[in-house]
Amino acid sequence: MLDDRAKTLLKTLIERYIAEGQPVGSRALSRYSRLDLSAATVRNVMADLEEIGLIASPHTSAGRVPTSRGYRFFVDTLLTVQPLEKDKLDAIEEQLLPSQPSQLISKASHLLSGLTHFAGIVLAPRRLTPKIRQMEFVSLSEKRILLILVTSDGDVQNRLLFPGRAYTPSELVAATNYLNQHFVGQDFESISRRLQEDLQKLRGDLQTLMAAALTAGDEAMRGSDNRYVISGERNLLEVEEFSSNMRRLRELFNLFEQQTSLMQLLDLSKRAEGVQIFIGGESGLAPLDECSVVTAPYAVDGEVVGSVGVIGPTRMAYERVIPIVEITARLLSSALTYQARY
Repeated sequence: MLDDRAKTLLKTLIERYIAEGQPVGSRALSRYSRLDLSAATVRNVMADLEEIGLIASPHTSAGRVPTSRGYRFFVDTLLTVQPLEKDKLDAIEEQLLPSQPSQLISKASHLLSGLTHFAGIVLAPRRLTPKIRQMEFVSLSEKRILLILVTSDGDVQNRLLFPGRAYTPSELVAATNYLNQHFVGQDFESISRRLQEDLQKLRGDLQTLMAAALTAGDEAMRGSDNRYVISGERNLLEVEEFSSNMRRLRELFNLFEQQTSLMQLLDLSKRAEGVQIFIGGESGLAPLDECSVVTAPYAVDGEVVGSVGVIGPTRMAYERVIPIVEITARLLSSALTYQARY
């Protein structure tokens, strides 16, 4: 347990380091902490804090910097979260009005990155499977057919089919009409299940075309189901802690491309209540050892379906980032719930 004097000095040190990015010395701590302490007393307290692993001394400076453990103590015990400024709150509310789910997810990600100047990430809801609004076969050449799938949220997926024989325009119209009459308004998983059952009842020429459409359509829907949307990765290029370490940056960008590892972290945060903060190695992902991830779950009709988050350096203004993530999650929940109901 730290006494009040040690807490005040640690809080002051972390706040100055976040603001300035430079190791903080005892003279600066005496000035900014507003404690009536001698420089020697401050140095003694700093030595104690360093001994228990809350701060560290860079080799090139007499000042100290926070460790991941120090940031954790700061966030859990000393942090005072600031109310979000009205202009930022208005920006989030204006952008996250009820609309199509896919647009909302993308907008939320862009908002998070724009307001924090870090990377914004949103785990897309799995339960909001898009319904098929329209399907069409278009002949491109003698043995090449384009399958067009339009979903209820406006997404358009095109896939080339090579059914092995030529189809006349009237046959393609008949196949298009069959799909639209029987399956519009259903998600592709339901369509696939029912069409598999109907294949045996179709005449041979349509059977081949529909089987090819099933395979291509399933691939298209799985490919369009972005597991998460990330924006502002390039903001991390401007972060001082990363810009001088290209190896770390490459690891980070590889992590963003892989999806699987980040998915596990976001899924974990989805199952938690309220804002979760992973500092440094707490994420369990080596590329994030010098990063902090701030996340919050969002819900549709009370059911948690995804999470939003920000990825940045451990030296981030937590008091500013936390309310941005929290309010974005809350407003995204409201917009998606409204969209789902109406």
